[in-house]
Order: sequence, then structure tokens, then C-alpha cells
Amino acid sequence: MSMNNQRPEVTDEEIGMRAFQIRKARAVERAIERLRKGLGTEWSKLTGLQIEALSFMLGELWAYIAHTEWDDLRFSTLSFDDVMAILDYARELTDHDRNGVDVLKDVFALIVANG
Repeated sequence: MSMNNQRPEVTDEEIGMRAFQIRKARAVERAIERLRKGLGTEWSKLTGLQIEALSFMLGELWAYIAHTEWDDLRFSTLSFDDVMAILDYARELTDHDRNGVDVLKDVFALIVANG
């Protein structure tokens, strides 16, 4: 039985999409870490599912806004109430209650105002 040593074809588009996903994941990880530090002991009030929803929402926001705008966001100064509001927005987004762009604009405005 002979092994074919050739790699499967990977398109530039697939490589680009993967690089985008990696950059997004890293940006969200850093934002979540800043948020966790900022909330201190209140962070422990969040469930795993809430943290997942928060990560999802921040990932969507990262993909939506300009990276220069993202870099200016201050996640460490958000309050627990801000986080709960972001989770409400995440539910609106996943339930398709409102236009996704409108939801993302609201999340961005909340973080800018309070961050």
C-alpha cells in the first residue's frame, strides 16, 4: 500500500479565513481577560454559558468594527450591569429579534460609553 505524500489542496481563501478566525479568537481572548480582571470577584457570578455568549458577541463585534476602533475599546472598565446588557444584546442577535447590525452598533455604543 503506497502513501500519497501530497498535501490536500488548500486555497488562499481557506488560509485567509483561518487566519481571520485565529485573529478574532485572540482578540476576543484578550478582551475577555481584561473584562474578567476589571470585574474582579463579580466575574464568578457569570455562568459558563454566559461567558460563551459574551465571547460570541465580542467575536461578532470584532468582525464588524474597524480594528482601530476595537483597539480603543476599554473592556476592563465595564461594569457587571454592562456585561448583563451585552448578554441581552447577544440574545437579541442569536434570536434574530432585531437587525444584527443594529444590535452590534448598540453593543459598540455601550462599550464606548462605559469602557
